[in-house]
Amino acid sequence: MEEKIRCRWCVGDALYEKYHDEEWGKPVYDDATLFEFLVLETFQAGLSWITILRKRENFRKAFDNFDYMKIAQYDEDKVEDLMQNAGIIRYRLKILSAIINAQRFMEVQQEFGSFSNYIWKFTDGKPIENHRKSMGEIPATTPLSDAISKDLKKRGFKFVGSTTIYAHMQATGMVNDHIEACWTMKK
Repeated sequence: MEEKIRCRWCVGDALYEKYHDEEWGKPVYDDATLFEFLVLETFQAGLSWITILRKRENFRKAFDNFDYMKIAQYDEDKVEDLMQNAGIIRYRLKILSAIINAQRFMEVQQEFGSFSNYIWKFTDGKPIENHRKSMGEIPATTPLSDAISKDLKKRGFKFVGSTTIYAHMQATGMVNDHIEACWTMKK
């Protein structure tokens, strides 16, 4: 059986490879999943993505299955519980940002009908298909991620810098940055 060629960043780690093969770069239009990745990406800021992936199930349990309606209501007692949870990243400002972002997320839903409608309007509802020959061609930010970041910050979202937003765009398939040799591009 021929081995699959994958984007270099995931090779050699089964969890990373599964994420790469099944999720990364695949378009997500579901608000619940978009919010999950928003939470995970904001916690990832300054850390490696594999660190977050390895803690993903712990985050899911700690943050009520990423239910933004529940998270928006978290109080100081819940924040303290989360600060004691060794299974997640215990950084108070990131925990508080998850709460704030859940509140802002629902405001965006009210304004646009869904968060998906809002975020995908930046790409006219379609993924941006890049044709990268190597990982070195993939930027950390783009003018589009700059614009989305700026708009989210204007709306009161936290920990949504351009690098975080570009990673969110990759994770949710708004942009496809698989290299051309990757098996996912050959399907």
